[in-house]
Amino acid sequence: MISHDEHGRASFGRLEAPLQLLILINLVAFSVETLPGLDAGTQQMLGLVELVSVAVFTVEYLVRVALSRPRSSYAWSFIGVIDLISILPFYLGLMFDLRSVRVIRLMRVFRLFKLARYSAAVRRYHLAFQYAREELILFGAAAVIVLYLAAVGIYYFEFEAQPKVYSSVFHSLWWAIVTLTTVGYGDVYPITTGGRIFTGFVLVAGLGIVAVPTGLLAAALSKAREHEKELEKEEARQGAAAKHGEQQ
Repeated sequence: MISHDEHGRASFGRLEAPLQLLILINLVAFSVETLPGLDAGTQQMLGLVELVSVAVFTVEYLVRVALSRPRSSYAWSFIGVIDLISILPFYLGLMFDLRSVRVIRLMRVFRLFKLARYSAAVRRYHLAFQYAREELILFGAAAVIVLYLAAVGIYYFEFEAQPKVYSSVFHSLWWAIVTLTTVGYGDVYPITTGGRIFTGFVLVAGLGIVAVPTGLLAAALSKAREHEKELEKEEARQGAAAKHGEQQ
């Protein structure tokens, strides 16, 4: 059975390059809008780019909804929601004055994620995440638990020595995050002997937190590549069979 994503790629195959170019133009235009002192001509041109882009993306969204079976499968998918969010600020701006609501305007940046549909590598990553989803969820839950325990531990070790820095477990979470991710900005650090020893154990745990999901994704990517090769072989066999049938 063909998924809505595969059906959409088949239907929009020849339009992929123009749509990618339009998305990149939108990102450049969005950045240009932030420049101070733009003249009226430039602002008018940027407005025209936005109008044309929204028109094209709206038609694309509606066509994909019409082609998907069932129709709600695309609308509620991750990429479908991204497509909707990328055009929503324009239509909200027609109904309300959103010039002061910067977050709404920032939603236009979601058009960047539309490029994911046209990238084979990104699609492969998406498939890999699907393969390793349960393991990643389980590991993510374990990482959150370790993060909380690290914040609690450093709080009890450092609270008396640095009451302003480690004033609560919530304040200690920043140290736990930068330490477990092995970033270590150096803005918050332990000064007690117990706190430093505890930090060493947390750093070792942080290496595992970085390494484990990398291994899971590497294995899943390998499986995704094998799946793509099987699909290519199946398409080649079907194409050869269809060609043979036409010749007969």
